[in-house]
Amino acid sequence: MKILIACEFSGTVRETFKRLGGGYDIWSCDTEPTDIPGQHYQGDVMNIINDGWDMMIAFPPCTHLAVSGARHFEQKRKDGRQQQGIDFFMQMINAPIPKIAVENPIGIMSSIYRKPNQIIQPYHFGHEASKATCLWLKNLPLLNHTNVVSKGEFVTFPSGKRMTKWYADSAKNNAVTRTKIRNTTFQGIADAMATQWGINELS
Repeated sequence: MKILIACEFSGTVRETFKRLGGGYDIWSCDTEPTDIPGQHYQGDVMNIINDGWDMMIAFPPCTHLAVSGARHFEQKRKDGRQQQGIDFFMQMINAPIPKIAVENPIGIMSSIYRKPNQIIQPYHFGHEASKATCLWLKNLPLLNHTNVVSKGEFVTFPSGKRMTKWYADSAKNNAVTRTKIRNTTFQGIADAMATQWGINELS
């Protein structure tokens, strides 16, 4: 099975598939270098999208799509950034690949495209943390929860804004590290993807 992990710099999902076996030819792709050495194409995913992949798990940028940034939507619509985000998301959805999963936080694609097949949380997969994550699926099953735990701690700011603690704590890092922490797939979710979409799909 030839698998593409699109828009992944961390290497987490790629290496989890590799570690759990199955004999995959698996590559990650991102404009940034991979954090974990391995098969990684650094560049535009559209350069390799037609290379005969059997499955793709894609994590397109959510900066211009997620409802958490709604206060900036008007300006992003005016300058074209939001439309660029929409177009790229749809390129992932419509890629010529038999099995596709596209991940994004809760955002505008639920109304512009369609509602996701599934919304998962890290606490469904053994992490005491909250981060609602949408999955749009093509020829792949819903992910079964593997280890449901507590939702994790939350913090409330003087403004009244409430935020999950792991996300708030990441703000203590510099911008690059903060972005990497927030955008890296939780290991429990990666394990479920590799087991349920990889090993189980081959059996």
